[in-house]
Amino acid sequence: MRVTHLGHACLLVETADRRILIDPGSFSSGFEALTGLDAFIVTHNHYDHFDPERVSALLRANPGASVHTDPLTAEKLRDEGLAAVPSRQGEDFAVGDVTISPVGELHAYNHAAMPRIPNVGVVLRAEGEPSLYHPGDAYDGEPGEVDVLAHPLNAPWAASRDSIAFVARIAPKVFIPIHDALLTEVGHRMYSGHIEQFSGVDGLTYTPLRDTESAIF
Repeated sequence: MRVTHLGHACLLVETADRRILIDPGSFSSGFEALTGLDAFIVTHNHYDHFDPERVSALLRANPGASVHTDPLTAEKLRDEGLAAVPSRQGEDFAVGDVTISPVGELHAYNHAAMPRIPNVGVVLRAEGEPSLYHPGDAYDGEPGEVDVLAHPLNAPWAASRDSIAFVARIAPKVFIPIHDALLTEVGHRMYSGHIEQFSGVDGLTYTPLRDTESAIF
């Protein structure tokens, strides 16, 4: 498995000979010219995870890619004449030899003035490859055992105590910080350091990927 961080919450995951793009939003860059994509996934309909203008152009440049999004984003894409399959917890689907399991239903609570919208994280699994969980914007998903956690490090809805508890509960082998566009280098290292120090996960490997950087697992 090769994982490339394209800024903020956007990941390009290459596994089992498939190229899967997750959450290309307005804080991300480097995904606009991608071709040869097999699948496109959006966890929820917030602009930092879904940039309608750039995504629409990307989909048209990758006509063979299947599109799987939360129900609200699927509805908006259909309004633009683009086909999308709504992702729902408990309804696994396949992209080649990759099994994708939708996890969760709602965005994390932010504040009373901001309605909660659908948020459907995803777990990617393939025989002989590590598994990866991208939760979108929520800490309450139950993905089962996973090797690599793409962890939302910082957000208006996130508290450090909840972030640490989430990593402790999931207990991955590797955590990749994402959702980090609002952090300075100092803040990034502080939040990540708290997770390493306090999560209590034995053998946890911290793998920071800056924009356009990749790692192979």
